Formats: sequence, structure tokens, C-alpha cells
Amino acid sequence: MSDPSWQSEDAPDPIRLDLIGWVMVILRGVPLAILVFGGLIILLTLRLFESPLCGVQRPVTPFVSQFVCRNALRILGMGFRTSGELMRERGALVANHSSWLDIFALNACKRVYFVSKAEVAKWPGIGWLARATGTVFIERNRKKAREQTRVFEERLKAGHKLLFFPEGTSTDGLRVLPFKTTLFAAFFADELLDFMYVQPVSVVFHAPKEQPARFYGWWGDMDFGPHFLQTLAARRQGSVELIYHAPAKVSDFENRKTLAAHCEDAVRHAHSLAQLEK
Repeated sequence: MSDPSWQSEDAPDPIRLDLIGWVMVILRGVPLAILVFGGLIILLTLRLFESPLCGVQRPVTPFVSQFVCRNALRILGMGFRTSGELMRERGALVANHSSWLDIFALNACKRVYFVSKAEVAKWPGIGWLARATGTVFIERNRKKAREQTRVFEERLKAGHKLLFFPEGTSTDGLRVLPFKTTLFAAFFADELLDFMYVQPVSVVFHAPKEQPARFYGWWGDMDFGPHFLQTLAARRQGSVELIYHAPAKVSDFENRKTLAAHCEDAVRHAHSLAQLEK
């Protein structure tokens, strides 16, 4: 999902679908497509009224996204649980990144808005969905830094919880990569510092029984299509767990590096413990 992609020392597990697997693809894929694209049509219709009446505020459409994502996990047959609470303070969330499934999981019970690289907006299908659901797109251009900070400020002051993936890439789901500190610099802008909080979130995938532990991971040169089909085809699904940590007040930290290290430690520690408890 991000560039450059993380590469594993071991090649991804081969994807093979038997007859039962293809049956599961159809049984899950058709209702999932109806849910996602039906939800998109409803959301876009509501935005025709919500946007001119409410501006940057989105009092209705996030509930559509939340409904779609939660029921997408149900259609897939994936278990889902959370611990901790989404912060009430204004600010951003940072989470580890394993797969495209993170989007469904993080949107399933909490209303958040993702921050993504600008290139994603141009991707067929995924880009349209991202735009419709209020994703904030950023460019890796220092000349755009102040403009992007103003966008963050507007969205955060409107009560939006913006979600970042500081690893900068997705992984096999078995590890947490070092957090890139660059994005944390925006949180220290004068316009945001007085009210800004950052909440770390650990996303933990538990693979289906008799499947490799990295079953849900999506990384390197893996294509979306085959991985999507493999997920649909699983006879028994695993689960995903979200662990919300205590929010950190940005002004309590000396700089972006100390804040990034604090968030990374919280995410990695809980992720490691959850992996051991499988």
C-alpha cells in the first residue's frame, strides 16, 4: 500500500485454490461486492446533501462506512474484538500496517479517517472508495507541508480522528517495523500543538487454524487480486484484534522522535504480547 514496500527474507506462501475454495470465493465475494458497492452508492447519495449542508463535518456518512466495514468482516467470517477505547480528545491515531484488511478492521467500530499517499487517489476502485469515505491524501513534497498542515488542522478541529500508518508500508503481520518520524513533525505545528493528541493502536491478526501465521499479511510484490481471493477462499477464518492505547499529548514530548518512539513502543509491546497469546 505504500512505497517502498517491505520485503520478507522468505517468499510469500503460494496461493492455491481448490474447488471448495472457489465456491467460498463466490459465496463470500458476491454479498461482499453488493455490500461495498451498495454502501458506496448510499454514501455518495447522502454526500450530495451532507456536503453543502455541513461542509467538512460528516454527521451521517461515517456511519455508512462503519456499517459496511463491520459487516464485511462478518461476511468474510473473521472474528473481531477490541480492547481499550477510542480517545475523546482531538487528534490522530497511529497503527501498525499488515494488510488491506486493516481498513475494514479500523473502520468497523470506530469512526476514523485515513491519511494516505496521494497516489492512492488515482487507483481504480480503491481510490474512489478512499475519496468517498473522506481519506486525506498527502504528497511527499516539502513545498506542500504548510498546506497539508492546514488540512489537518481543519479536519482535526472538526472532530475527525485521522489515522496514519507510520511504518510506511504493510508487512506480514508478524512484526512492527520502525515508525518513520517524518510524519510526526506535522503534529508539532503551532496550529495543532495546543490541542493535539496521538493515540497508538495495535492491529493484531490471528491466522486461521492450519494456515501460516502470516496468512493475512500483504507485503512486497504481492498482488491484491490473488491475496483477496485467498482471503475469500479460506474455509475457516481467523480473527483480528484492535488494542487502543492511552493517548499521548503532543506538547508533553520534546520532539517528533520522542513521540514516534513512544507510540512505536506501545504498539510493538502489545502486538508482541498478543502474538504470544495465540
